[in-house]
Amino acid sequence: MNRRTFLKTVPALAVMAGTTSTSAQDLQPITLVKPQKDGGKSVLAALQERKTTRDISEKQLPPQVLSNLLWAAFGVNREKASFGKPGRTAASASNSQEIDLYVALPEGVYLYEAVPHCLKPVVTGDFRRRSGRRSAAKAPVNIFYVVDRTRYDEGPGQPDRNIGNPEVQKSYYYVATGLIASNVYLFAASQGLAAHFHNCDKQNTAKEFKLRPEQSVLFSQTVGYPA
Repeated sequence: MNRRTFLKTVPALAVMAGTTSTSAQDLQPITLVKPQKDGGKSVLAALQERKTTRDISEKQLPPQVLSNLLWAAFGVNREKASFGKPGRTAASASNSQEIDLYVALPEGVYLYEAVPHCLKPVVTGDFRRRSGRRSAAKAPVNIFYVVDRTRYDEGPGQPDRNIGNPEVQKSYYYVATGLIASNVYLFAASQGLAAHFHNCDKQNTAKEFKLRPEQSVLFSQTVGYPA
């Protein structure tokens, strides 16, 4: 599927590729299609195929594949879990769900909202280059992992009495990021996609994505078809 077909499939998406605006007003939310929760290779077969692939094609991902990718990464897989929150496809300490996925597409950056499974506009422009890898700048999808430390609940009923400790939090959000990234790797392996987890430009990305002081950019992961 070429880019023109992709945009027709998601009519709410405004085409702003190549710009470097600091506003999201030109972008519209993307309601992702319902994720497919079957198909692909088995877990064991995906583990056999799991690998880092740095050479990634510019070919765009079809809407269904993008939807499936984000759901597999950190989507909702059960309506009710611990602490009154939905359950997600990756674990987090006390179900804090402190990791956000900022998705850089050619036309702009979006925040993945697992409920209601959509992409919320953050900023217009092509910021894929902030992933810090030359090949990633042309890849169709770059996921930036951002921690929001305000998600750690220190209130009554919280069984983890150390959850307010910054060093403890650091161990939690690095593990949480790794679990989500592993989901992405397995999904990519099961679907014949390429994935690359790596460092990124944390300082500029935080400014351009308008992050709050309680948020920090951790890593990024590039996904697409093998070149």
